[in-house]
Amino acid sequence: MAASVGKEVSNKQLILRDYVTGSPKESDMYVETSTIKLEIPSGSKAVLLKNLYLSCDPIMRIRMNRAEDSIFASYIPGSALSGYGVAKVLDSRHPDYKEGDFVWGPAVWEEYSLVEEPNLTKIHHTDVPLSYYTGILGAVGQLVGQFAKLTGCYVVGSAGSQQKVDLLKNKFGFDEAFNYKEEHDLNAALKRYFPNGIDIYFDNVGGKMLDAVLLNMRDHGRIAGCGMTSIYNLDEPEGIKNLMFIIYKRIRMEGFAAIEYYHLYPKFLDHILPYIRESKVVYVEDIAEGLENGAAALLGLFSGRNIGKQVLVVTHE
Repeated sequence: MAASVGKEVSNKQLILRDYVTGSPKESDMYVETSTIKLEIPSGSKAVLLKNLYLSCDPIMRIRMNRAEDSIFASYIPGSALSGYGVAKVLDSRHPDYKEGDFVWGPAVWEEYSLVEEPNLTKIHHTDVPLSYYTGILGAVGQLVGQFAKLTGCYVVGSAGSQQKVDLLKNKFGFDEAFNYKEEHDLNAALKRYFPNGIDIYFDNVGGKMLDAVLLNMRDHGRIAGCGMTSIYNLDEPEGIKNLMFIIYKRIRMEGFAAIEYYHLYPKFLDHILPYIRESKVVYVEDIAEGLENGAAALLGLFSGRNIGKQVLVVTHE
């Protein structure tokens, strides 16, 4: 039964039990059910949201740490996780949003949310699945290689299973792909696929892969730093032994965060939506259902269990 504005309803949340050290476990999180009145306080410019889809992102692991010096705000034990998601506006007192709008942006891992100061992006294109908006700016691994192919690059991907290797080559159109878990010498593997060296490396993992890539970069090569998932569960992050090769080979390495480029989002949509509609860019999702399965879905990112962008469905619309 659809919840109506003004009604008091149950509200499930996925709660962090306590700060985490090492590899997180499902028991570090739990589902709690409370109640929420679907009502906006008078005089407020808040919006009332029904959450639909939540993005499972590796960066959420960093926020489980007790970290006073991190640029990412730590979660508060006993409170719900938060990240990014897609929601439907149930009610609004804010001039930028109206009842029935679909939006994406910051999201609490719960069924319903009252957002006092909304910073949400309205979804205008609904001819693609709404869940795509959880990852069209975040599921970069599968997209960046396809973008590179569209510009004429030779593209090699690495993944943690044969199933994912086949996906990269047969569905996403990468020229080559390899299973890094089966390679005893990453340096040798990269030399096999890049006998003349690497021009551009898009880094999502850091660690041993980045170390091997530095040995195989061409002079004046470029590295885009997007994430370092290999070290998120380590109490003491691994050092990069071959960092001097940035100097030896005059490599340009630069990190980036999507938040700095949100102003280009409309331009990005104009760029990517035609490719999706024409099947020139393929987008694959791994769907988990319900907040009860949220912890397992999130932690699956670190064991490679997901195939494609991991999305948690709170409720279908």
